[in-house]
This record gives sequence, structure tokens and C-alpha cells, in this order.
Amino acid sequence: MKSRFAVSHKAKTKFVRRGLRAYFEYRDLGIKRATRGKAVAHVIRARPGKAPHGQWHRHDCRMQFVYVLKGTAVFEYEGVGKVMMKPGSCFYQPPGIRHREISHSRDLELLEIVAPANFRTVSLEQPAARRSRARR
Repeated sequence: MKSRFAVSHKAKTKFVRRGLRAYFEYRDLGIKRATRGKAVAHVIRARPGKAPHGQWHRHDCRMQFVYVLKGTAVFEYEGVGKVMMKPGSCFYQPPGIRHREISHSRDLELLEIVAPANFRTVSLEQPAARRSRARR
């Protein structure tokens, strides 16, 4: 099946609270429908008064890319350590990497692209050994 052309204008779409994390709101960019589920793209922003829970997890996906549009966030990755993200920062998470979000600013906004569009998230226990060195 062929992919189809898609365009998404900010003025015509809304953020919704349905999504992977209760402390985020999501604005769908129409990529899931256009690619017939091969990928999903959305803008994610922090919900007022909601904080990340810091739960270790992994995603069963082939590709995950995140670009920070606004605000800051601190993530932690097994084998990598803590990573501070700020506007203009991007990261590629290898499939299955164990990670968690530690904190984010109230004004955080991210662009996230994941393939395939429908993927499973698995909650995990804290890794046995963590590196304490922070990456910036």
C-alpha cells in the first residue's frame, strides 16, 4: 500500500490528553494515517501540574527520534547515564534501550517520530548498575 500526502497545520489541530504518558499532551501530525501505520509523528508538550514518574521502560519499536522544540528535560539511559535535553537537542533511542524521564520544565515541547506507529511499551525494574556521569 502506498503512503499518501499529508499536511498538518497547527491552527487546525489540537493537543489531546490521550497518549502514552498522563503527564503529556499530544498533537498528532497525520503521519500515522498517511503512512498507513509505518510511522507516527506528534508534538508532545508537558501538561500543567503533572510531573514524570521516572519509571524505567523500553519501547518495542524499530526507530524513535525526538527533537526538543522548547523547554528542557532530563532522561536517563542504561549504559549511557543522564542526558540533559534543551531546545535544538535531539536524540535517537536505539530499539529496546532501557530508559526513563527524570524531569522536565513546565514549557517542554518535543517532536517525536516513532516507527512503527503502533508499538508496545514495557515497564521495567531499575537497572542493576547505573553510570552517574551526566552527558550534556
